[in-house]
Amino acid sequence: MLIKPYTTILFFTMAALLFDSCQKTVHLDLNNAAPQIVIQGEVTNDPGPYTITINKSTGFYSENTFPPVTGAVIKISDDQGVTDSLTETSAGSYSTHILQGTPGHTYTLSVITGNNTYSAASTMPAPVNLDSISFRRSAFDTKQINAIPNFQDPVGIKNFYQFIEYINGVQFTKNIFVFSDRLSDGKYSTLALRSDSSYFKVGDQLEIKMYCVDENVYNYFNELDQSSGTGAFNTTASPANPASNISNGAYGYFSAHTTQSKSAQVAVN
Repeated sequence: MLIKPYTTILFFTMAALLFDSCQKTVHLDLNNAAPQIVIQGEVTNDPGPYTITINKSTGFYSENTFPPVTGAVIKISDDQGVTDSLTETSAGSYSTHILQGTPGHTYTLSVITGNNTYSAASTMPAPVNLDSISFRRSAFDTKQINAIPNFQDPVGIKNFYQFIEYINGVQFTKNIFVFSDRLSDGKYSTLALRSDSSYFKVGDQLEIKMYCVDENVYNYFNELDQSSGTGAFNTTASPANPASNISNGAYGYFSAHTTQSKSAQVAVN
């Protein structure tokens, strides 16, 4: 999933509950922050091509447009000796040709644009099977329906998950769903996602995609979740950017992850 760049990468700080390590955040001057490179991309266990997008951030009060970065030289290599040189298929969007994502392999991204070089590495975790989707009413509000991805977390392995919802075929973008098994290693997970019946209703078709991501990517989206105002217990709104796994001060992320999905019609007793 490629997320839309925020205005000035519009991120908000908070005391990130459930986020283990203290991360240094860089506060931005919303009026005068210089444009920054925003790189987003992924390699998955689905067949390619895979896409890397590059944009420039804009000022807080600028129009909601994010200029594409064209003419970049981009390569993705794996730890098996395969290197794929990407082609720009549209302004700021670059696609692979031969690369095939495989669990357990590490992928390295190299981006050269102007006089700057950016790099990132991500290791694709082993897949975890998504068994099914179920639904239940909230204990706090019986009118609220929560979706639950059901799966068995492997014992003795650090696992990090990201979930994407599609409601009647349209991607739900109000919340970011990430989960660490730090407190539930080896348990059967029935964790409810934080969407509710204000966004879907009985009879709607819901698809959930489950990504097994590496720790750096989890940290990025967990910070983004907590700082964007959607995270549980979020209480403050002070601008900052999440820690990217891309070098040289770039914003964004590069993720090698597995993906699978299940669909179900929304129904509760």
